Amino acid sequence: MKIDALLSLAFSVQSNRGVYAVLLGSGASRAAGIPTGWEVVIDLIRKLAAADQEDCEPDPIGWYEAKFGDKPDYSRLLDALAKTAPERQQLLRRYFEPTEQERTEGLKQPTKAHRAIARLMSGGHIRVVLTTNFDRLLERSLDDEGIAPMVISTADQVEGATPLVHAGPCVIKLHGDYLDTRILNTPEELARYDGRTEALLARVFDEFGLIVCGWSAEWDTALRSAIERTPSRRYATYWVGRGALGDAANRLISHRNATPLIATDADSFFEDLETKVLAIEEASAPHPLSARSLGEAAKRFLPDPAARIRLCDLITNEAERVAAELRTTPYFDTSSAITTASVTAKVRKYDALCSGLVAISVQCGRWGDLGVAKELARAQIRLHATRGDSGNTFWLAFQKYPVALLAYAACLGAIVGRKLDVVSVLMGTELTRSGREPVLAVTVVPPAAMLDHFAWGNQLEGMGDRHAALSDWLAEYFWVQVGTLFASREEFNAHFDEVEILFALANHRLSPPVNMPDWHPPGAYGYRTRSRRQVVEKILKSMHDEGNGSPYVRARLFGATVGECEEALNAFTSFADKVSAQWDLFGLAG
Repeated sequence: MKIDALLSLAFSVQSNRGVYAVLLGSGASRAAGIPTGWEVVIDLIRKLAAADQEDCEPDPIGWYEAKFGDKPDYSRLLDALAKTAPERQQLLRRYFEPTEQERTEGLKQPTKAHRAIARLMSGGHIRVVLTTNFDRLLERSLDDEGIAPMVISTADQVEGATPLVHAGPCVIKLHGDYLDTRILNTPEELARYDGRTEALLARVFDEFGLIVCGWSAEWDTALRSAIERTPSRRYATYWVGRGALGDAANRLISHRNATPLIATDADSFFEDLETKVLAIEEASAPHPLSARSLGEAAKRFLPDPAARIRLCDLITNEAERVAAELRTTPYFDTSSAITTASVTAKVRKYDALCSGLVAISVQCGRWGDLGVAKELARAQIRLHATRGDSGNTFWLAFQKYPVALLAYAACLGAIVGRKLDVVSVLMGTELTRSGREPVLAVTVVPPAAMLDHFAWGNQLEGMGDRHAALSDWLAEYFWVQVGTLFASREEFNAHFDEVEILFALANHRLSPPVNMPDWHPPGAYGYRTRSRRQVVEKILKSMHDEGNGSPYVRARLFGATVGECEEALNAFTSFADKVSAQWDLFGLAG
């Protein structure tokens, strides 16, 4: 059976959320009536000739070279025609911004393709767009979706940019922005990028799948070379064209082992892709009630004592639904081959299956009390009880993952709501299953405690070179699920790191290590040194200001008094610094 290439792409984009980048060429903007950079240069030459009362036709470029003895340069042309920055901006606006007449005709405005891409980025399906265009049509479309993307349009901005793994939607304008005179236009300018830009492109082409649309590959030598230099192809490449492609494009398609796609235009392609992705997403929903609906129901029940029974039923029913699914073959099978594809597929199934319970747990952690925390603890026990005892130890270890999803969700909410007693209840819960001694949840939840070998998380797609692979995977999952609770990715990361630090402290106290007395379960905090220190300072300040009344002390997660908690924090800090030094030495990603 041969599956349509567009449908295959839609499945990949939906199931590999955020791992595809779009490379958008001039074809997308030409449809909006935006000229290419070279067309702007030619028009500026005509204006310069008119100002000198000369005729540059039929060869404006030849006239310029004969007149000035040099090839045309965008910046020098602007300087010749407009002496000040405001004058230059005003001159350029007419090429990229619509007049009233053009607006009436729908010109120089975001196309259906731009808007479909913006919606895919809003939904987390596409994270990065590379574009050779100078205009701001995509940024305007993202703004209409309520998204302020990270925009990189110069090599200087590459240095100060948030790493892509931690950034939200990102637009990389390879040739610059129309209001910056440093844009790249001429063959010489397009022959080589700044080293900082080349390093960024190397990461994108190595770590992301690629959807190429509206780019011929004929003129952009530096961009073509950046693709050719990338040896890795972790994810697929799809190349969209209207018909027969040129030699340069075909060479890159062969190099990337790309799948060609024929489309009428960019508008129809991206709208069709979006429609298929959303249809697959809807069909993949694990429950008639969406995760958001379950979360909203929990939030509605939480403040009303009369609705407590309904809240308990909501938690119990969703936990039992998940547990029943976990007992079935697709999740319970522990004999399948261990490959990146099989591990990623199984973990994604867990992620989708538990999305409703995650939404409930976040709200219960944030707004609930000890009674609600105990209901979540019962849900943990239900999930844990589905684990099997025979089969490959790798798959048996990953059967603990759903319990971790619930705990991370509730604890993220609890830290936002300063309800650390919820964390204490969930970490101290005895998880039981038939024929086995009970274990504390704190020995199951942290990835380094969950997996017999911490590096097993590196089997996940895109996580092969990471210090804390499963922690990073969880961070990406929860950013998509609950990121709206936080003002920025940086704030979310700080809360996520606090969750993992509390898990590490609680694990060390409630399940003291025997062979390595200083050991704490490592997490993403191991490489996010600045964030870790800020969390420790936050905890110390709370205890200094509130004494034994501090929520960190009252929770008894890592001590019953300020003195005990400070001693535990000192031991943790010493261990975490050693982990950071070791990870820096090995130089893995993170």
